[in-house]
Amino acid sequence: MSGSYSLENKEYDKNLDLKNVKPYGDTLNDAKVQVSFTLPIKDDEKGIEAAKLTVMNMGLGDINVAHHKALDKEFTFYVVYGSLEKGVNYEDIHVEVAQEDTMDKKEIENYIKENIKRDVVIVGASTGTDAHTVGIDAIMNMKGYAGNYGLERYEGIEAYNLGSQVTNEEFIKKAVELEADVLLVSQTVTQKNIHIENLTNLVELLEAEGLRDKVILLCGGPRISHELAKELGYDAGFGAGKFAQDVGSFFVTELVNRNLAYTE
Repeated sequence: MSGSYSLENKEYDKNLDLKNVKPYGDTLNDAKVQVSFTLPIKDDEKGIEAAKLTVMNMGLGDINVAHHKALDKEFTFYVVYGSLEKGVNYEDIHVEVAQEDTMDKKEIENYIKENIKRDVVIVGASTGTDAHTVGIDAIMNMKGYAGNYGLERYEGIEAYNLGSQVTNEEFIKKAVELEADVLLVSQTVTQKNIHIENLTNLVELLEAEGLRDKVILLCGGPRISHELAKELGYDAGFGAGKFAQDVGSFFVTELVNRNLAYTE
């Protein structure tokens, strides 16, 4: 086609090799990626070259500075395209996840009826100085998020959302008062890893009160992974893209597996 646009005239191997997986841009195995960043320099030709060198240091080749714009006199934003030189061995990757199989809302409700035979009490909050509730609201509140109902709507679950900026001491006090089975902590604000300090403090307080082994302790947030949560002393961690059914599937089965359900 006359005037057609092509990034390159290279021939790429079209076969999928899970031992050498590369990003997909326009063609399988072309390894094309896009990165964006800001440099504390002027928007000029020297700045463009600095952006190229920055991306080269990331391990990219075939570099193209597609966009650059001055944010002010001494800061410039760049969008750069490039190709990764090295793929990853997907078959060697092993990731620990909180829950292999997620039940839907009805399945969770039936599981509670059949295996726990009483209401499960979960208390959640954004603790410490965190003033953001979008995460805890998405999991706890009846409306939920993106068509996924929150735990308040689940039959057999009593969900208490304490909101934001709840101290760990207040959180534990309320959990004891409500005889909570499950504690869920949301951490959205994570500057300078303050969430690590806050999450660790909660575990220490629960251990000091002799409560840690009596509850299911969960945490979630944009920088939370299941691996990190386990490392900090939690039973599970839930990052971006997780919903009430993911959290609920874990804690109802964990209650039974750990003999904390007290079934009749």
